[in-house]
Amino acid sequence: MTNFLPGRSRQCSTTGLPVCLDAAFFIKANAVFAVVALLVGGIGAILLGLTRWSAVHLLNDVMYYRILTLHGVNMLLFWILFFEVAVLYFACTSPLNSRIFSKKVAWVSVIMMFAGAVLTNIMILQGKGDVLMTSYPPLMAHPFFYLGIILVAVGVLVALYNFFATIYIAKRDKTYEGSMPLVTFGALAAAIIAVFTILHGALALIPTFTWSMGWTPEPDAGWYRLVWWALGHPAQQVNLCAMVAIWYFLASVTTGAKPINETVSRGAFLLYILFINLASAHHLMVDPGLSASWKIWNTSYAMYLAVLASLVHGFTVPSSIEVAQRLKGYKKGVFNWLVKSPWKDPGFSSVVLSALIFGFLGGITGVTIGTEQINIIAHNTLRIPGHFHVTVVGGTTLAFMGLTYYVVPLIFQREFYLKGLARIQPFIFGGGIVIMSIGMSLAGSYGVPRRHYDVEFAGALLPAGFDSAAHFMLGILGIGSIIAFIGLMIFILLTVASVFFGKSLKTAKWEGWQSEAAMAKNREIYFKRDEEYEKATHNVSGTLTLVFILLAAFVVYYFANWKALTDVWFVR
Repeated sequence: MTNFLPGRSRQCSTTGLPVCLDAAFFIKANAVFAVVALLVGGIGAILLGLTRWSAVHLLNDVMYYRILTLHGVNMLLFWILFFEVAVLYFACTSPLNSRIFSKKVAWVSVIMMFAGAVLTNIMILQGKGDVLMTSYPPLMAHPFFYLGIILVAVGVLVALYNFFATIYIAKRDKTYEGSMPLVTFGALAAAIIAVFTILHGALALIPTFTWSMGWTPEPDAGWYRLVWWALGHPAQQVNLCAMVAIWYFLASVTTGAKPINETVSRGAFLLYILFINLASAHHLMVDPGLSASWKIWNTSYAMYLAVLASLVHGFTVPSSIEVAQRLKGYKKGVFNWLVKSPWKDPGFSSVVLSALIFGFLGGITGVTIGTEQINIIAHNTLRIPGHFHVTVVGGTTLAFMGLTYYVVPLIFQREFYLKGLARIQPFIFGGGIVIMSIGMSLAGSYGVPRRHYDVEFAGALLPAGFDSAAHFMLGILGIGSIIAFIGLMIFILLTVASVFFGKSLKTAKWEGWQSEAAMAKNREIYFKRDEEYEKATHNVSGTLTLVFILLAAFVVYYFANWKALTDVWFVR
């Protein structure tokens, strides 16, 4: 604590983590704006779900595309980016026992991001930005639509500068011992990918902005798509790194788990940096301007090196939890350690559900649609949104929610209301997302197009004999969206109520999601380095079983795609 600025730090009595008060303010600010964007995007989500549901068909054509733009921009950009900046400020201060580099720089960042988000949303709601999140030319929005997104992007770049500078001063001032903590290393990987991502966003959106102002000619559509997807898809890989870093952090806090081999985990983050951006090519499989060899290299080879990284994390996170649980005495059986895990802790349940949904549904579907032949058939169908809703929403958003259950007491110093409801919230939200995404994916497999308002016209495009099945799946989509929206609103209401009206923890000790004895045991397990720990690392039979189940599910799903897609598309 001696390296903090005098009087500008405190220590959390429950987790033992140091908190830089200057960083805490900006963590709060970015987290609050993130939740507001989540609320706006969530309202858009339920409206869209009830429109795609054939029996309801809520919105008209104009409002459908307007709300689809509102939903995409707020969920995939603003909610994620604001929350990730909060994660970056936390990861470069508390784990490193350091102060934030500059309050002034942080102020510039948050003001630019807030102003940009407000400006873009105003343009969308005024009907001046009905171009969807991708805003492909020749569709043109109001210049302020692009300007708002550019402001947000520059604000994030400013925050990244603050993040890198904080890591530098922490290293310079020796505020921590040994190598960089893994959660900070994961955040660093996310930040590096973010720089690449945002620079390409500027390369795409600045010419589009000048075109909308009448200063430059219309950008080439093929060029724009190529460069824009160096923003659109890698932006979700920033989420991926942040999500995995949160997995490691919450696993250690909730169970005392620590990676069995940090070198391997760090190597997996490095694979993300080197190869994950190449997976953007799966959005360009149907583009005629790119060669088949370029597409195949990116999706059938380079992408799998990034997939390898996810498989590594998918093994190390649950195995570290298994080791920690077995050290607590849950040694019998293959899954006894999992059954006896702290499921009443929403931080823990969010991590487990995030990993399961991301791995079993998001990972399997993502790798499959990255295959060129399948992608050409599936690309413009609802299968694509079905995939990224289990990755970005079921994976990333659930992990962010789990972190929030610890950020509110740790950073905001407030106790949560209605803890019983908070404990089941991850299951409601995660279950709804799974149901919704299954409906999307299967409707897409029956040929239902994405981004399409008129369900009757969409039905006319379906292969013969699959109309009723597709409409049934759209109903499943609608039901899942309602359940997920309920889970989302529970999270938002509990968080807002707790932040503004929850019992202050400035003078009282946080009761925690687990007992004080359980948290003390977690800390004991985390710092255990004796022979008992080394012996426990050799018994991860539960995790190995889960891994083989995942691999078997992948094989079955992959080969079933060829049979299913053949049946659907060649039935005429």
